[in-house]
Amino acid sequence: MIFADPPYFLSNGGISVQSGKQVSVNKGDWDKSQGFEKDNDFNRQWISLCRDKLKKDGTIWVSGTYHNIFSVAQMLNELNFRILNVITWAKTNPPPNLSCRFFTHSTEFIIWARKEKRTPHYFNYDLMKSINGGTQMRDVWSLPAIAKWEKSCGKHPTQKPLPLLGRIILASTKPNSWILDPFSGSATTGIAANILGRRYLGLEQSYDFLELSKKRRIELDEFAIKEKYKEKIYKYSDVPLQNILEIREAEHYYGIDLPIKE
Repeated sequence: MIFADPPYFLSNGGISVQSGKQVSVNKGDWDKSQGFEKDNDFNRQWISLCRDKLKKDGTIWVSGTYHNIFSVAQMLNELNFRILNVITWAKTNPPPNLSCRFFTHSTEFIIWARKEKRTPHYFNYDLMKSINGGTQMRDVWSLPAIAKWEKSCGKHPTQKPLPLLGRIILASTKPNSWILDPFSGSATTGIAANILGRRYLGLEQSYDFLELSKKRRIELDEFAIKEKYKEKIYKYSDVPLQNILEIREAEHYYGIDLPIKE
């Protein structure tokens, strides 16, 4: 499985609110739009590279807002993926709209697609139904944005919350599966994968964010912290934690590092 949190192209000089203070929405040069054609080309290139690394029954999740998600959907269709769902992540704690001239931005979108149109994919339907209190889980997820406890080692400007990645991983992978994140950032995908017993490979070009990722991974060596984070992942579940997952001390893995294709 692949989870990708690519540039949203929303660093346009706007403003937002963070911890009660007015802040710029600019994340860095990597998040600035280069224009319609170049943005599309960028999405086409990285999605194509990811497609080459997926198994036939593999799936990909891609997050975004209206700034980039339509381009991502177009490229997925062009590259012959089958779009399975478009999840609407409704944030329970969005920042307020300072201008008071339009509705508060409170959602992001996550496209879930599989590599082959006719090859069945894995979906843990029963677990998702159980987590949702015994009814089918819908494609609107009400989850908070990143919380203070997730910044214990530092923060990334576009960091995703652990409960969100935990749900994605549980829904679409089996234990010990490989997960690739081509825009690793602070490695939230990797932290969730480690807690949930999956294997992980992340790609990141920033040395500072790699150091942040390393600190977050080392933090998990403390069993109490790992247990605490597991509980946070399942905080929004209606099912007792022990009925779904039991944290165990890590078992060392000495197999092949990464099967590129099978």
